[in-house]
Amino acid sequence: MLPTADNLSHPLNPQGRFGRLSFAAWLCISNLILSIGLILAITSMIYAHTYAEPYNNILAICTILIFITIIGSTSISTFIFIIRRLHDRNQSGWLSLLIIVPLVNLIFLIYLFCAKGTVGENNFGPARITQGWEKVLGWIYIILIPIAFVLGVVAAIAIPAAYQDYVQRAQQTQQQYNHNTE
Repeated sequence: MLPTADNLSHPLNPQGRFGRLSFAAWLCISNLILSIGLILAITSMIYAHTYAEPYNNILAICTILIFITIIGSTSISTFIFIIRRLHDRNQSGWLSLLIIVPLVNLIFLIYLFCAKGTVGENNFGPARITQGWEKVLGWIYIILIPIAFVLGVVAAIAIPAAYQDYVQRAQQTQQQYNHNTE
């Protein structure tokens, strides 16, 4: 099947279809943009608080507005990617609203990553050809998801334990200091 204008449609157009790897690749790009925006916002807020004394309120407000814009645009693009993925399954884009429901959204995303699309043409048009770079980036993203989950679980266990150890050492140090000053 030769590439056509429909198969190579713009990824931010809600009409059309996305295969699993195209979906993963474009979600990866969206999440990278969001992560970079978050890092820049945090860095900017720290800079505003530390160094830009006369301008810190203006810089903080501008940073917040820019970050809200980034969150809004990545949220809209994520909905579009989900709609296109649902179209590949020959399902209505209205199901994308399931992403808003807590816990259901995790099961829904697993479904979108795992469920095979309709072979050939369906109600939403012909299958979109997945580009080579989308395949590579999609697989990288799919591999990074469980790694990030494991790291999150490890951090959730390790950080409270490390903090508790820190509190105990601080209390011991305080007791030693109080004993030495008496």
